[in-house]
Amino acid sequence: MAEDTKEKDYFVLYIALIATVLISALLVIKSSETDKFELIKEQLVEERNLMNIRVIKQDYE
Repeated sequence: MAEDTKEKDYFVLYIALIATVLISALLVIKSSETDKFELIKEQLVEERNLMNIRVIKQDYE
């Protein structure tokens, strides 16, 4: 009367845990890159605003 105990397969749990860790790491890296390039984005917006010159079309007929 020996009862065989089945061990649970934690493969899916391990894959979900690894995926969660990798996605979290990617989000942290992406947010740090956004912060790093914020100054450059501000400079580009300022430069674009300074270069916003309206050109009037002149017809020489």
